[in-house]
Amino acid sequence: MHLVDEYDADTGFFFGTSTRSLLTGGRAVVLPARGALAADRAVRVLGALDGDQILVGAVPFADDEPAQLIVPEWHRWGPALPAQPEPPAARTVVPSFEPPPQHYRDAVAQALRRIDTTELSKVVLARSVRIDLSEPITVPALLRQLRHRQGNGFVFGCALAGGGNLVGGSPELLVQRDGDVVTAHPLAGSRPRTGDPDIDRRSTTELLASHKDRREHALVVDDIARALTPYCTELSAPPAPTVVGTPTMLHLGTRITGRLRSPAPSSLALAAALHPTPAVCGTPTATAKATISQLEGFDRGFYAGMVGWCDGGGNGQWAVTIRCAELTESSARLFAGAGIVAGSEPEAELAETGAKLATMLTALGADLAEEGQHAVHAVA
Repeated sequence: MHLVDEYDADTGFFFGTSTRSLLTGGRAVVLPARGALAADRAVRVLGALDGDQILVGAVPFADDEPAQLIVPEWHRWGPALPAQPEPPAARTVVPSFEPPPQHYRDAVAQALRRIDTTELSKVVLARSVRIDLSEPITVPALLRQLRHRQGNGFVFGCALAGGGNLVGGSPELLVQRDGDVVTAHPLAGSRPRTGDPDIDRRSTTELLASHKDRREHALVVDDIARALTPYCTELSAPPAPTVVGTPTMLHLGTRITGRLRSPAPSSLALAAALHPTPAVCGTPTATAKATISQLEGFDRGFYAGMVGWCDGGGNGQWAVTIRCAELTESSARLFAGAGIVAGSEPEAELAETGAKLATMLTALGADLAEEGQHAVHAVA
């Protein structure tokens, strides 16, 4: 028995790392706000919390979408979620795509033209996949599968006010505050992972040497450092990224650390100051947002937002909401995106989104029908 087995699909919240787990239940306070405004109001609520209370939830990508931030009735900490689940039951599915693969290729091509002719330097374009479920998937079982596949990442489940659950296994830390120490670990620049050690070693070498991927990564690191600098007395990052591996992807990553000025802002305030980073949006931010709205073709919802917790002292962790799905009893909606910069190729970016979708598809036990395999993995 683990904390996750007590997750309530109507009011629950779960957030797990490789070292510990957080479970909450009930809703003592629900913050009525939208998007970024929810974070602003939550910062004020934090000041009124007693020492034992905590704030948890998720903020969507778009500022005008409703957030899900609550002060739960209770919360408990426990050990890390074990990574030895039963294999998921196989289910053959025919996915529905938003947008279709060819639309995605065309959107990437249009974005590249804008990068050539406007101030846009990078934009992250995503696609969504919906699969119908013949029987409901339990959140605890899915979280166990994600922990098994994510290793050192963050696994999360969040009951949504409108029904259903946001569930995922993110490899990316948006921000963490522990006392006066702040940490961010952005990921940008990627290669699919094959599972063949020789091929993956070559991919790692190519990724580290890629001017395109290093440039994409530097845009994200520089933007986060710029956003954190006003809050810090010191801030540092290694001069070169390292490669962070997941079962399906290889990413360039840089761990940024700093010392916060007094009085230190809460982890939620810091997360709101960073969101959305160029890793999920692009740069310049306003231009990238407009490009996403014009080209992407669907509503991201909580995908590419942030999910996490903050206590009354301001400490907390917020992960970027990627490798995720919105679950109902009858369907799962999955998401994946890729960063488009000068030198990107539409077919390669489509393949990258397919590799990223594999995290959730595998955890769901989805055995794709042939037409679904072609569309997910960009096979001609």
